[in-house]
Amino acid sequence: MAKARRNRVRASRADPLARASKPPSDPELAKLRDSKILPILKDLKHPEAKYRTQAAGAIANIVQDAKTRKLLLREQVVHIVLTETLTDDSIDSRAAGWEILKVLAEEEDADFCVHLHRRDILTAIEHAAKAILDSLTSTEPAFSKLTKAKQGIVWDITTSLLILLNLLGMAGEEIVTSIIAKQTILRFLFRLAASEATPQAIYKETLSCLTTLSEDNLELGQAMTNDQETRCYDVLLKLASGAGPRSVMACGVLHNVFSSLQWLDHSPGKDGACDAVLITPLTRALEHVPSSSAVANGSADQAAVTLLALEILASIGADLQETLEKGNRSQPKDDNEWNGIEDKAEIDDVMDVDVGSNAGGDDDEDKEEDDDDEDDDMDEDKDEEEDDNDIGDLEADMEKVTGADDPLDSGDLEDLPTLGAYIQQAIPQLVRLSNIPLDSEENLAIQSHALAALNNIAWTVSCIDFSEGENSNVYDAWYPAAKKIWVKAITPIVEADSADINLATQITSLAWAIARSLGANVPLTQGQHRKFMALYQAAKSQPKPAEGEEVDPLQGLGVKCVGVLGSLARNPAPIDLNREIGVFLITLLQSSEQDKTIQPADVIEAVNQIFDIYGDENTEHDKEVFWKDGFYKQLEEFLPKLRALTKTINKKTHSELRDKADEAVLNLVRFLKYKKTHAPKEGKEGRRGEKKEGRVLNEKAMAMR
Repeated sequence: MAKARRNRVRASRADPLARASKPPSDPELAKLRDSKILPILKDLKHPEAKYRTQAAGAIANIVQDAKTRKLLLREQVVHIVLTETLTDDSIDSRAAGWEILKVLAEEEDADFCVHLHRRDILTAIEHAAKAILDSLTSTEPAFSKLTKAKQGIVWDITTSLLILLNLLGMAGEEIVTSIIAKQTILRFLFRLAASEATPQAIYKETLSCLTTLSEDNLELGQAMTNDQETRCYDVLLKLASGAGPRSVMACGVLHNVFSSLQWLDHSPGKDGACDAVLITPLTRALEHVPSSSAVANGSADQAAVTLLALEILASIGADLQETLEKGNRSQPKDDNEWNGIEDKAEIDDVMDVDVGSNAGGDDDEDKEEDDDDEDDDMDEDKDEEEDDNDIGDLEADMEKVTGADDPLDSGDLEDLPTLGAYIQQAIPQLVRLSNIPLDSEENLAIQSHALAALNNIAWTVSCIDFSEGENSNVYDAWYPAAKKIWVKAITPIVEADSADINLATQITSLAWAIARSLGANVPLTQGQHRKFMALYQAAKSQPKPAEGEEVDPLQGLGVKCVGVLGSLARNPAPIDLNREIGVFLITLLQSSEQDKTIQPADVIEAVNQIFDIYGDENTEHDKEVFWKDGFYKQLEEFLPKLRALTKTINKKTHSELRDKADEAVLNLVRFLKYKKTHAPKEGKEGRRGEKKEGRVLNEKAMAMR
């Protein structure tokens, strides 16, 4: 391989940004360059301020056009603006210069902002921000005494700076860190956020910028709460408790600040501050959305405020998971908790596969090892040779496969004020908005955001352990809300058989979360589970993602349908429902080798759901369905197929999926060992009849196909 040639050091290298560009090869662009672009750029460097100002304004007006923008960038307009226009004596020229950079940042991708950062744009922003602060706080003359035209120019520059800072902040964490390190920029933002004189449009841009910069940013959170000059934090807290657009925008910033400072339910900040104080104003903002139409009065601004409130509620719902986890860290860990596969040697020993390969290197050797493993693990004659210690080991293995999360000692809902407020206040409004008439683009967005917020809170609650009476008070509060979500939000959309794949994916994810927390208490309508079976079949026919499009296979519609069905089949589900879903899952596994539309992620989720459904031998489902319908034999035969499937998953491109597949193989081995040891007393007779039962299952599977 040839060595990379080092760049030669030149004593006096010319500035590459100052080079004259070549004319474009496209005749149309070349003509446009000669007739329009070059004359304007010439005027931008004119000795007289009047011409420079006119040229800067003209560029600001034409830079949004794609062809013109391309030519201006080729002619190094950024270099000219940064080095000359932003330092012009004329404030009008400077305002136009900032407008040019703002529009370029809006129209170009994030790499442009990275380029500006490398050109030290923050130093220029800092100087401009200081000039604006001086103007706003000056007493001679007072800003309010300036002419409307001069005030307008100051606000125009302010708007450009805010939008640039926002876009820069979204371009990378490194840039955010650089912004926060500029104290003048922070004073500039805090002053605008704390001043009642800030115009509404600029206030909106200020809080949007602060929301971007404050996300997961401890330094900004500390700077804001410690600021004594403007008392920005106190102003935002007061605004949040009120009503209107500013209240919702303030809630967005405060939510990020609470999160970064770890002001959670169990560790509130000043005056008990945590997300609980934001639920009421955010819910109040949703109450103003009429059921007939979100923009009934022609107010697009109202729809925007509604969407922002929904986004904040969705974020609060997701962050509650961290609140619950951190509030439970004092609880002792169960030594038998299943934490996944920790030792590669254990994988190799139990799975007898080379998990480092993607496919086929030693197929014959793998097959021999698979056969040996099946002979060792599945031989029925070894049933009677198991001693008490072996049974104890298998029980521990099974506990790892099907064990629930650590119990959360939540006490009453007074210890979880955010969750309590969310259940009592926000969920009714979110359910209402999930049924809003879809007569406009705004309403479609509102429905999607409402479902996202419901989805986040439902998944957070689904991670709470409600078994054996744990957290019964939380369940008592959640149960009626979850029923309402199912009946009023999920059922109407599922029954409508919408062809919208995105909506179907959203509603199925929400259904899965509700089913996880309620189990057999889900208020199913007659045959409703078959809607999710049909939806799974529809998901299989969806076109594959376009090449280069990144899609998480574990978040597909098929996986979610399998998750819903598995959760609905858990104890104490009716036997008929359990059997129908069990046959569906086993059939999915059996068909996966021939049916290439069945995704590996669907197979892995189906295996995991079977663990959860049939892991407890004390349930009625174990004897009446698992053993009588021959599921054990089917799973035993499927094990080598799962191993083969696992090898086909590329660990480099789908590392998480491969890890879950490896874990599923390991767990299936443990599961089969455990089930064989804990078969019903008439297990031997049952196993002698498994061939007959297997034929019955195959007939049912063929009927489903």
